[in-house]
Amino acid sequence: MSNGARNTWDAWAGSVPPLVSVGTLEPSHDAAAAVTRLARAGLAGQYMVYEGEDGVWHFAAGSAVSLTAHATAITARANGRAWTSRTEGRPLMAFAAALDALSAVHGTHAQGRHFYGWAAFELAHLLHADHAATGDGPLLHALIPSVEVTLTGDETVVRAVDEAWLRKVADLLGEPASRQPLPDGTPPEAAERMIAAGAAAYGSAVARTVQDIRAGLLEKAVVSRKVPLPPGPAVDFPTTYLAGRRSNTPARSYLLDLGGYRAAGFSPETVLEVDENGRVSTQPLAGTRAYGADRAENDRRRAELLTDPKEVHEHAVSVRLAWEEVAAVCRPGSVGVEEFMAVRPRGSVQHLASRVTGRLREGAGPWDAFASLFPAITATGVSKRAALQALVRHEEGPRGLYGGAVFRGSTRGALDAALVLRTVIGQGDATWLRAGAGVTAQSSPERETEETCEKLRSVAPHLRYVAD
Repeated sequence: MSNGARNTWDAWAGSVPPLVSVGTLEPSHDAAAAVTRLARAGLAGQYMVYEGEDGVWHFAAGSAVSLTAHATAITARANGRAWTSRTEGRPLMAFAAALDALSAVHGTHAQGRHFYGWAAFELAHLLHADHAATGDGPLLHALIPSVEVTLTGDETVVRAVDEAWLRKVADLLGEPASRQPLPDGTPPEAAERMIAAGAAAYGSAVARTVQDIRAGLLEKAVVSRKVPLPPGPAVDFPTTYLAGRRSNTPARSYLLDLGGYRAAGFSPETVLEVDENGRVSTQPLAGTRAYGADRAENDRRRAELLTDPKEVHEHAVSVRLAWEEVAAVCRPGSVGVEEFMAVRPRGSVQHLASRVTGRLREGAGPWDAFASLFPAITATGVSKRAALQALVRHEEGPRGLYGGAVFRGSTRGALDAALVLRTVIGQGDATWLRAGAGVTAQSSPERETEETCEKLRSVAPHLRYVAD
């Protein structure tokens, strides 16, 4: 990093106000409803809800302090000022350098300082493939909140830059919970029509990808299709999130209005988890069958999933590459597979799931691990470079947030990044769903198309709309 960039980030970090007001409130009996209420209140221009491990929920808000990285430049904002620096085509390194400067100022505090953000899928092209496919949109965005709320089963902790923020949040959380039922979701027939849109074109893309694989160009590609929502009432993202979370079983969930995107999602897996002691973990999920209300049918599909050669092969190659990517940033001998081919229910589907872990090598940090593992192998393919090239050929337009990551991190070295799947996404006047399937040499267009329909059913029936 040049001295000029270092001075830029030091000046920015020094302008970031500390969280000096702390309040402890009674625990919430419905954390999902509580954070949704905070999101709906419009406390600031940007916010994020992030559901982490073990039933811990986080809400962050404030638009005064942020980082936004494009392929060629990164802009930091704080205290009414803006700083811009060139990235030299390495935006993730510039992003990490700015957060390192923040760590130098705030990381010595007992809890450090947290940041919340997202990474667009197109960052992958800079990291692994063709720079020309990156486009000119933002690739990374992070918010350093003015107020942060953490809800556990035991307490609710509010940290804020001043007492005014603390009072606003305490007043909102102290209001009686609404007893009104959620509005009805998308009718089943309408949801199925939405899900089926574009299926024929997707089947053709799968067939072309199979031809590439059989020609030896790659081993696997996760080809996706976009489902634009029809014109009509705008999606009510907070209510959609609450309805969807009550019907899904995600590894992580999130609700955000941040950096130009709106999203409500129920991620089946993490891209990576890094704790403050340097333990790295990733959870590849690959191999899918539907999951519904019929227990006997779920068990039958589970047995089928565990013995299907195509699904097992798809999963095994994903775990192999995840191992290699973890090993690239971890100490020799520290990498292991803690879980292999378990079956996890995730909303309307069940997946084969494994977990690969390791310990960061000396001198490596969480963003080194992120650079190695992003985007998730289960959203790209094998090899990652060849799969990215195949996706450019066979998918229509950029993915944006889909297949990227939503994350929460700490200046003390922790980073938790959820894979953006099973998500309704909004940008400008457009709103859409997206789903993909892992295509291998054994794939059929019919089965992969049906798999995308199964995944879309995790979100489409739960869409709620703003009342006229």
